[in-house]
Amino acid sequence: MRRDLDAKEHTLREGTPDDAVCGVVPAHVACPAGTGALASLMTAAHRNGLSVTARGGGTGLAWGAPPRSLDLLVDTSALSWIDHDAGDLVVEAGAGTPLAELGRVLAAAGQRLSYDPVRLGGTVGGALATGASGPRRLLAGALRDLVIGMSVVRADGAVARSGGRVVKNVAGYDLAKLHTGGYGTLGVITAAAFRLHPLPAAVRVVSAEMPSDSRAKRALAALRGTAVVPSAVELDRPAEGPGRLVVVLEGTPEGLVSRVGETSRALGGETEVAEELPGDWGVLPAEGCLIRVLAPPAELPDLASGLGRLARDGFGASVRGTASVPAGCLYLAFPPGTSAGAVAAVLERARAGTGRSAVLLRAEPHVLAAGVDLWGEVPGLSLMRAVKDSLDPGHRLSPGRFAGGI
Repeated sequence: MRRDLDAKEHTLREGTPDDAVCGVVPAHVACPAGTGALASLMTAAHRNGLSVTARGGGTGLAWGAPPRSLDLLVDTSALSWIDHDAGDLVVEAGAGTPLAELGRVLAAAGQRLSYDPVRLGGTVGGALATGASGPRRLLAGALRDLVIGMSVVRADGAVARSGGRVVKNVAGYDLAKLHTGGYGTLGVITAAAFRLHPLPAAVRVVSAEMPSDSRAKRALAALRGTAVVPSAVELDRPAEGPGRLVVVLEGTPEGLVSRVGETSRALGGETEVAEELPGDWGVLPAEGCLIRVLAPPAELPDLASGLGRLARDGFGASVRGTASVPAGCLYLAFPPGTSAGAVAAVLERARAGTGRSAVLLRAEPHVLAAGVDLWGEVPGLSLMRAVKDSLDPGHRLSPGRFAGGI
């Protein structure tokens, strides 16, 4: 089998514990030099019936469920390149391209991908595979909404592409929406094209302390009644102490003056105004269990504090909540070593409401061993399984890593 996988177009080595995906060590690790080499590698894996998982920067290897088997880990780091068409506000990048590098290249041309990475050190492919989006999804949309084209190598080694490098391109099925957030269970992403936005001339970050849920809800209601059009609205609920509401405004220096004033009045009390975002803006804690809750925006302030009290009073556990309130998205971060019982109880409470879903994005080994349900009820699971059967009939791509054992 190893002789079948060996080729000049990629390196092949034995897997080590450092390569583990959710604790599962791969038998082999390969680093293809390009899309053609990856296609040949996947063809060989298909021929030998091998299970395959892709890796980008390695920052999301603890996300999702452990794969049922892992014969081959595909390292996409060599698939790193950037083709920027500044005139059309479009960029195409290889899956192994670091997001930080992409950001620097675009910024040099006065443009950006309006996406806040939730993990430091991530790559284009890794961000797409997990699909999580940061605070500025409020104005620009989630990462999946910024994709206009994607190239993927299928389980059988065939190269597929949907969309293109033109914003209004409508060629083919929108397969990018399937692969974004699919945890690599439907194909290995090799490249993606994105629509871009100009860098704003100025940024203002207006924030105020929110000592109570009622205060936060009044401020949010007042903010909704304005015409300031924020790029992000974040409610930070630390494990201890009062929360803080943060509003990001972008535009021209002159135009922001009145918008900052209106935002400050809506937040009430003493506000702080900064002229740039912190360096770790939107980044989630890199260790411990991590939950994402989707719920009606009006419920999020009470929900964030209520789930924090449940963890603290019922289990002596601390939890930090960061909520993109108008987008209806709440992230809950637990310190390493938090009991499985605390995580399970918070998940159960978070799921107990109309229009809610709660997913355990990252689970520690002892939580996985306790059998905590990562996904909860998944609407449309039968359709998702049908798509999996169609694109990966042998169920060899990251088997079991996604919802419903897909």
